[in-house]
Amino acid sequence: MTPLPSPSPEQELDDFLRSVERRAFKRAVYAVRDEDAALDIVQDSMIRLAQSYADRPANEWPMLFQRILSNATLDWFRRQKVRNAVFMNIGDLEASVGDDDNDFDLLESLRTEQSGTEGADDTAGRTEILLQIEEEIGKLPGRQREAFVLRYWEELDVAETAAAMGCSEGSVKTHCSRAVQALSKALKLRGITL
Repeated sequence: MTPLPSPSPEQELDDFLRSVERRAFKRAVYAVRDEDAALDIVQDSMIRLAQSYADRPANEWPMLFQRILSNATLDWFRRQKVRNAVFMNIGDLEASVGDDDNDFDLLESLRTEQSGTEGADDTAGRTEILLQIEEEIGKLPGRQREAFVLRYWEELDVAETAAAMGCSEGSVKTHCSRAVQALSKALKLRGITL
């Protein structure tokens, strides 16, 4: 039997990016609470990885990508801060006119994958619980949310999470601990015990 040819470096990078795009998008949505901005952040991060680090070994890409994604998210917040400072007076004017067109929700419910092996009631119940969990994750403070998602969603260890977030391992542990406590309390209030 002839061995299968190994994928080209371009194909290997493409496969890697395809494998992380969905989780990266969800992580960005949790951070910025705007799907369009999140999509831009993820696309920019993928482009940066491809342009600057495609020649690196594939086993380095996950950490590099997480770091790039974190930096791109921080860049977005910095741009928003500058933009908001520039347009603050315009916002004050609009508020004084009394225009109440601010009733939109930036963080919409995210879809969850459904398993074909469970009944409709189980699927609906599981989906509802996952939506409630995602809603509570979205309410966490930014750094806690980021640490929680990296550790328990992306399954990075403490050192990798610290590197991706640009902080100490102790900070990661503190953020994660606070996130887990807050989530546990919020979910308990909703009657969800995991």
